[in-house]
Formats: sequence, C-alpha cells, structure tokens
Amino acid sequence: MSSATLDRAPQLAVEGQKVDARTWIAVAAGMLGAFMAVLDIQITNASLKDILGSLNATQEEGSWISTAYLVAEIIVIPLTALLTRVFGARRYMMGTTALFLLFSTLCGAAWNLPSMIVFRMAQGFTGGALIPMAMTLVMAKLPPSKRAVGMAVFGLTATLAPSMGPTLGGYLSELYGWPSIFYINWVPGILLICGIAYGLDKEKNQLHLLFKADWIGIGFMALGLGSLTIFLEEGNSKDWFDSAFIWAFASLALIGLLGWVVTSATRADPFVNLSLYGQRNFLVATALSAVFGMALYGSSFLLPLYLGQIANYTPMQIGEVIMWAGLPQLFIMPFVAKLSSKIDNRILCSFGLFMFGLSCLMNAYMDATTGYDQLVLSQVVRALGQPFVMLTLSNFAMQGIAPKDMPSASSLFNMTRNLGGSVGIALLATSLTQREHFHSQRLGEAITSFSPAVQERLASMTQAFIAKGIDAAGAADKALKAIDGIVRRESYVMAYNDGFFIVSAILMACIVVMWLSDEVKSPSGGGAGAH
Repeated sequence: MSSATLDRAPQLAVEGQKVDARTWIAVAAGMLGAFMAVLDIQITNASLKDILGSLNATQEEGSWISTAYLVAEIIVIPLTALLTRVFGARRYMMGTTALFLLFSTLCGAAWNLPSMIVFRMAQGFTGGALIPMAMTLVMAKLPPSKRAVGMAVFGLTATLAPSMGPTLGGYLSELYGWPSIFYINWVPGILLICGIAYGLDKEKNQLHLLFKADWIGIGFMALGLGSLTIFLEEGNSKDWFDSAFIWAFASLALIGLLGWVVTSATRADPFVNLSLYGQRNFLVATALSAVFGMALYGSSFLLPLYLGQIANYTPMQIGEVIMWAGLPQLFIMPFVAKLSSKIDNRILCSFGLFMFGLSCLMNAYMDATTGYDQLVLSQVVRALGQPFVMLTLSNFAMQGIAPKDMPSASSLFNMTRNLGGSVGIALLATSLTQREHFHSQRLGEAITSFSPAVQERLASMTQAFIAKGIDAAGAADKALKAIDGIVRRESYVMAYNDGFFIVSAILMACIVVMWLSDEVKSPSGGGAGAH
C-alpha cells in the first residue's frame, strides 16, 4: 500500500465493518508469508548435522548458516515501510516472495559452505519483509472489530513457526534429505503470490522516494543491527570479549545504533519512526515483545538441544515433543481472540506470561531419564500461555498508533522481538557453558577416589567390563571414563535446568512490567486511531 492508501484504509474499514473475501485472501496470504519467514529461522536447526556433513563444514562454521539469515532479516524488517511506499504492497510482496523462492532453491542446491551462507543471507533479506507486512495488512485492511481475529492469526505465525520449525525440518530431512527443507517453501510461496495478486490492488511505483530516502540512517541501521546480531550469535563460541572479533562487532554495533538514533532524530522524514518508542504503551509492548522473543526462541533452543544431547533423540523424535508446544495453539487462539475484545488485555497477557513461565519452571527439574512422556504436559502448558502473550502484546503495540505510522510500528515491534530472540539464545548458550563448568567442578569435588561410594561403584563397573572380556587395566580405565561421562552428563542436565529456571524467572517478572501500560481491549486497538 502507498502511504496514502494506508492513511485511508483504517477510516474506510471503520465505515464498512464487512470484509469481503478478497481482503481476507490478501490478509491470509500475508500470514502465510510471515509463517514461512519465521519458520525458516529454525528449520535448519534439526538438519544442521546433515547439512554440515554434506558441505564439509565444522559445527562452528555451520553457525553462520543461521547467523547469515538472521542478520539479513533483522536489517530488512525496518526497511519494509520505506520499500512498501516505493513499490506498493502488492508489487513488493509478490517480488520479494519470488526472490525468496529463488534463493530457497539455491540454498537446497548449495555446493559448499560459502555458497550456502550467501544464499541464506539473500533468503533472509527477501523473506524478512514478509513478517511486518503481515501485521501491516491486518491493521490497514481490516476494521477494528475484525482486527482481533487478524492479530490472533498473526500471533500464531510468531509462536507456532518456532515450534514447528524443528519438527518439520527433522521430518523432511529424515524422509527426503536436507535440501527438501528449502524446496518445501514453493508450496506456501506460490499460494502467497496468488493470494496477494488477487487480494491487493495495483499501485503506482514511487521510485523518487528512493532518492529522497535517509540513506545515511539506513547505512547506520544496517551496520548497527547487523553487527549486533553477529555479536550475539557468535559471542559464546568465541568466548565473548576475549575475542578481538567480538570486540570489533560490539564497537560497530554501538556506532551503528547511535548513528541511527541521531540521524532519525535530526531528519523530518526518517525511513522508520523511532519516536514511537516515546509512546508508553508501544515502549512497554516492544520491551515485553523482546523478552517474549528471548523466552520463545530461548526455550526452542534449549529443549531440542537437551533432547539431542542427553536423551539422544533423533530430529524426528525431537519434533514429536516440540509439536505439543505448537498444535494446541491452533485451537486456543480463536478463544483468546474473543476474550481480548471483552477483558482487559493486561489480565490476559499476565495469564499468558504466568503459564509460559510455569511451563519453563516445569522443565527446570529434569533428570537424565526425562523424555517424551515427562515433557508433553509442560509443552501443552506452554501452548496455553503463548497465544495470550503474543496477541495482547500486538494489541498494546498498535494502540493509538496513527495510520501513517502503522508500517513503522509493525517493523519496530517485529524487529524488537527478533532481536530479543537473538539475545535470549546468546544468553542461554553462555549460561549453559558456564553452568556446566560450575556443576562439573562441584560434582567433581564430591566424587573423589577417596569416597567409599565411588570406590564401590568403580569396583562393580570394572568387574562388569572384565566380565565382557576386557583385561583388568583396560576395564579399570573404562570404568573411570564411564564415571567421568556420568558427571559430565549430570552437569549438563543441571545446566539445562538452570537455563529453564532463568527463563521462567524473567517471564514471571514481566507480569509486573505489563501493568505499567494502559488498559487495552481489541476493538479499540490499533488503527481505531489515537486515544
């Protein structure tokens, strides 16, 4: 939509509360795009071992497959408002989706690691725009009475996709090989292009806006957000500030973000309106969105890692556990959408944060035998909480936003959530490493060769190995290594428990922050105008 169309759309929507099928098809296509873009963040995780083996790359090198996508995505999200004004929503969404499908195909055909990283970056740059565009379509095309439904579906794309990513990725890799996780994008991609072509009107290009754009601010934004994402994604593997590489990107991130803020404040027409952070509801909503992103992506990072490392689950088995955090949301979200128009959204959000926090607390007491049967309940509790948080935060963020600022608000809200996800994974990865070392030292102090219990266990294990035909010296050595392996395993289990406990504590603390915002109910949210 051009800015003029965006300005008119909410008023037009208010006048006629009925929404025709064509509009619903456009909005549904937008949601499909957001789901596809978020899904592709996580979809490589379950198949990473197969991808790295095929490309002859190490685990550390392979981290750039995800980092490249995230860097490009976080840069393009704030640019979406400008590019929509330049090309029009219809042309931009169809064009960026077509390019996304091209680069997805090239990812599946990648012949070495550098080619994969380049194609993943291009995939992120073309797919990232689809996330804020979905939210903008809801606010601009639907009347206030229908926006709760639209926001509910948008909330599903944000919470369901991270849960379904490892499930779908593991399933496809096991059945058809890892390239299929990229080729599968053609199905929703073609549907999206057809839906947008039918559902949105043609608009004129406004290429002159590119010449008037704040390219200095855009440069600072790209430098700041890109460097910050690399800093967060690579920090733990490079020992944070012990690395000159990390120091360099931390400095570039600071320079870029400060430059972006300064240029945005000094220009009359910045490419994205950062002054929206000055509105209390928007500030609280985006801050909580960042924390929600930390918890959402953080828990989606910890649990598959635990199941793979401790329980030795295959990608498909991991997916069967994770899906319970996703599938129930399909049935819960319509119920949440109805409640959001009748009950103070702060109450609903507080309930959602509590349930999400409770599910993480349930995961904070795992042991080495914990598996599918013990984890299903915590996943269902998580699924009960997440829709309440995502839908209400979207309502809070768009409360009182002027129509012309909707694309900026949508971009900033989604950018903040994705950044929160990167921060959450970085913090939890670091916590996992440090807490494993801590627990390993504490357990090592307790388990010594002078302890009668340890001596007894070593003797029985040595005898067991001798009974298998191993000589006495070799059996004693294998018994020591087995004890060491048990200590390491238990240290990791305790570290995973600590990670879930941290996420739970943060979510519970956010309930207090939630009540710093004003009361919101769905019909008066978003494009109904400033209040």
